[in-house]
Amino acid sequence: MADLHAVTQLLKAASDGQPNALGDLLPLVYDELRRIAHGQLRRERQNHTLNTTALVHEAYLKLIDQSEVSWQNRAHFYGVAAQAMRRILIDYARMRTRLKRGGNQQRISLKESLGLFSDEQSEELLALDESLQRLESINPRHGRIVECRFFGGLTIEETAAALDVSTATVSRDWQLARAWLKRDLAA
Repeated sequence: MADLHAVTQLLKAASDGQPNALGDLLPLVYDELRRIAHGQLRRERQNHTLNTTALVHEAYLKLIDQSEVSWQNRAHFYGVAAQAMRRILIDYARMRTRLKRGGNQQRISLKESLGLFSDEQSEELLALDESLQRLESINPRHGRIVECRFFGGLTIEETAAALDVSTATVSRDWQLARAWLKRDLAA
């Protein structure tokens, strides 16, 4: 329980502008960030070059660059971390798709250089991202719930805490968002 309290205190200190607070936070949140990253990468090709550790480190670098964030609590931090990981994976998929379509004049083997997603997985991930953006334009909370649950691997309770809503709201919105995305992706 002391670790949970220490995480909350360090997040508050980071929000108050203490420069070393986020650096001190990493050892306390590293295992949970690895769990979230592992959950996201579990859906990807097994032999891609971006492993769990690399995804955690890239996401953490994005998190510590955010000086304007007012961290509310641990759940908020993990929700933002899940979103950062999603953005990293989407960026990799876009890069792979761009390269596949000749966007880079230098010819290299994608399987050797990137190895992150298969062509089909890249297109599916981009389609999901576009559909999720449409959902977010209609209902931003539904989009955040999908990010937390699907990309972040958060539980209903953790998602509710991250978004400061009830677990019943998260359960209901999660069902609606999944149905909406399924219909949108089928179209």
